Formats: sequence, structure tokens, C-alpha cells
Amino acid sequence: MLIIDESGTIRYANRQVSALFGHQHDDLIGMGIENLMPDRFRTLHSGHRDSYFHHVRLRAMGEGLELLARRMDGAEFPVEISLSPIEAGDHVLVAAAIRDVTDRKRVEAELITAREAAERARETADAARERADKARLIADRANLDKSRFLATASHDLRQPLQTLALLNGTLRRLVGDSNALATVEQQEAAINAMSRLLNALLDISKLESGAIRPEPADFRVASLFDGLRQEFSSVAATKGLDLRVEVADEVVRCDPSLVEQILRNLVSNAIKYTRSGRVLFQCRAEPGSQVRIEVIDTGVGIPSEQLPLIYGEFYQVGVPANSARNGYGLGLSIVQRLVKLLRLGFEVKSEVGRGSTFSILLPAAAHPAAAIQAVGHDPPTRQPQLGKAKVLLVEDDPAVRDATCMLLRLEGYQVTAVASLGDALQSVRDVHDVDLLVTDYHLSNGETGTQVITALRERLGTPLKAVLITGDTSSVVRDLPLDTHLRFASKPLKADDLLVLLRSLLAA
Repeated sequence: MLIIDESGTIRYANRQVSALFGHQHDDLIGMGIENLMPDRFRTLHSGHRDSYFHHVRLRAMGEGLELLARRMDGAEFPVEISLSPIEAGDHVLVAAAIRDVTDRKRVEAELITAREAAERARETADAARERADKARLIADRANLDKSRFLATASHDLRQPLQTLALLNGTLRRLVGDSNALATVEQQEAAINAMSRLLNALLDISKLESGAIRPEPADFRVASLFDGLRQEFSSVAATKGLDLRVEVADEVVRCDPSLVEQILRNLVSNAIKYTRSGRVLFQCRAEPGSQVRIEVIDTGVGIPSEQLPLIYGEFYQVGVPANSARNGYGLGLSIVQRLVKLLRLGFEVKSEVGRGSTFSILLPAAAHPAAAIQAVGHDPPTRQPQLGKAKVLLVEDDPAVRDATCMLLRLEGYQVTAVASLGDALQSVRDVHDVDLLVTDYHLSNGETGTQVITALRERLGTPLKAVLITGDTSSVVRDLPLDTHLRFASKPLKADDLLVLLRSLLAA
């Protein structure tokens, strides 16, 4: 703060003026105000000062202008100045409040720079998206919707994993040395981990893109519980946990596949973070025509301050960064997205050292008696191999095709391998004796495994038994009509699971 008279002489200055400008306090008193500003502004300011004293009023100085002050050492810095008139008898004095706005100007400049950088990044991203769109047009994918695009990407990403899984299964059958077998088993564990991570990342990508559309239906909670019990009972038993499933008579209306996915992630997490005790499924009716499904565990629990963090990708309770991980911390991130997509209620209660309860609230079915849809599929029953069955394999990926042939021939199957629908038709034209067809869903040139199955059945005039293997998890595959002579398998498929599937279908 300082006070000047009509001649611009400083009559008063507080100690902060000395600190700001570098002049001794006594030197400031009697100094002309123009001495505190850059030389180039002094003459102009003298005229402005005279004008102000003829029309004094409370206002900011230099409104709309960038004001600069000058320190004793000649350094300039930005300021804001407020002027207030003071009546002193017959004279008028002016009090000036001077603020050093160097830091604020610096922040404003940084914000402008950041905004410009963000704008450039957005423009770059827009340009990249435009190039990607053009690339998709060139690749003849302009007419594919998001679901189709992700289904194809899922297929392509799973192909190398499918090859690794089949080759691993073949190696396990050929290796006799215990050390080599241990290496193969470690390889299998790594392949399984890669598969789980890929599935989770693809699930998140599909949810983020909006490619998943809920398909509501009435279904019994009991059928969902039965499938999850079959899937996780052995996993829980391996850890010494008691997996309990209470009787559930309720019928709900929602997308059964997506609800099953939510509960699968919750159960998997419960088993992972429970060292001893139990994991419990239970279901009960709630007021307002709602049904509450709960997954309760006696696990490590979640500290209250960490509850908001558990839905972040790759976040795991009690696992430091860059440490060994049991899983990838993606399950609850997927759960949160699915709950939001389905518009379900979701609650979490947890106590450190005592366990957690995860609850979802679903709408009850309006007509529960009509609900007949089941969730999940019973695993195939292991059957002995039935002779040397003749298998026709249709797979356009050479690596997957060769790995599948090696495995099946090692197991005694007679395998004919082709890459397309035309080659498959030519094969049955030459040799009509085919016991089983194994085909990929996505083939080259837009062909599909369903087209292969239909064409071969028409050519042979028989309901040829077939296995359709796919990495496509879209509704296009889920909605294929039921067929007692057809089995579905999702990539990446383990060697043992493929062989069990073939045996069960041949024995049917």
C-alpha cells in the first residue's frame, strides 16, 4: 500500500512496498511514483495521473491493460493496482493497493500452454481416428458395427494363444522327463494367465465401446447358482474353502449372461482373497419387486479408505505396485461397468479381517412361472476315445491348424485339414466317410463355420456332428439355434478340453 498526492509524490508506503520494490523505506517517501515503473511508461503515466486527479473515483488502474512495475535493480514484474481517493481537507490523495501477480500470470500461462497442448493432442487424436476410419474403409469394414469389430479382434488376438495351448497339450503327451514336464506345466500356467488377462481386457474394451447390448429375459436364480457352483467348487476345495450355495427360488428379469459374468467375477475375487472359512451365495426377495443376490466371504476384508479404489483397473487390495500378483485386478472394474450397463443396484460391505459382502439388486420377473431359461452349460462328461474317428478340420490360421492336427493325430484320430469352405466341400466330395467336423467360426473371405456346417450337412445328407470353435463372444454366436449334434467351444481352448469335447460328441 502507498499514498500519493496530486504531483505523484509518495507520501506514505508500508513496509511491503520496500520488500516488493527493493527500495529503502525512507527513500520511498518523497519519491515520484513514476520511479516505480519502467522508463518507457513514465511520461504516459504522468498524463493519466493528472487526468485521474480531475475525476477521482474508486477503480482499478489500467483496466484491460497488462501493468508492469520496476524494482530498484531494474527487474520488471506484472502487477494489479487498485486506486481509492482520500479526502484530505482541500486536497485529494490517492491510495494505491499494488499486488504482485507474477505467480498468477505464470499459472495462467501454464494453463494456456496446457490447453493448447491438449487441443493439439485432441487434433492429433482426431487425425489418428480419421486415418483409422479410412483404414477400416480400405479393409472393407465400414459396414461392421462395434460388436462385429470387437468380435473379429477377439478372434485374431486369441488365435496365437489357441496355438500355444494346443502345442502345450501335445508336448505334455510327448514329454517323459520329469524336469521337462515341469517346464511344460509352467508354460501351461503362463498360457492360462495370458488367456485370463486377454479375456478381461477384451471384456473391458467391449463395455467401453458400447458393443455389448443387454438382452433381458426371465430366468431362475437357482440355475445361475448351479452353474457357478459347478465351476468354482473344485477351485474352492483346492484352497480348503467351504463353498455354500443356498436354495434360491426367485426369478429375475435381466440379461442372464451378463449377470452370470458379474457373479463369476465376484466369486473369483471372494475365493482369491479368502484364506480360510467359506464363500456363500444367497438370494432373497426385497421390497419394491427386487431380488438381492449376495456373495459373502470370510476373507481379508477391505479397509474403508480403499473401498473407492477397488474398481480401478489393475488395483488389488493389499498388493503393492510392481509386486507379484495373483490375478490382474480387473474383475471389479468389469463388474462396475456391467452393473452400470444393466442399471442394477450394487453394494459393498467389508470389515478388515472378517470378510466382505457384495450385493446386486435385480428386478424381479413379472411372470416368474414362465421363466424357463437356464444359465450356463454342464461340462462335458469324459468318455473313452471311440476308435480312430475320421475328423475334418476347417481352420484358416496355419499355426492353429497345424497345432490341432498334431494333437488329434497323436490321440489316434484320422485328420484331414483344410482352410476354407470350398476345400471342405472338395474333401467330402472325394471321401464321404467323415465322423466329425471341427471348424473355426471366423474364416477367411467372410466365410463362417456355420456356413461350413450347413453346406457339409447338405452335401452328405446327414446331421454331421460338429464342433464350432470361436473367439467371438457376441450375441451372433450366442444366439445360434440349439443343435444336439453341435458343440460350441471358446478360444483359447485347452488341449484336454478339446479332446473331452470330441469324445463326448462322438459318444452322444
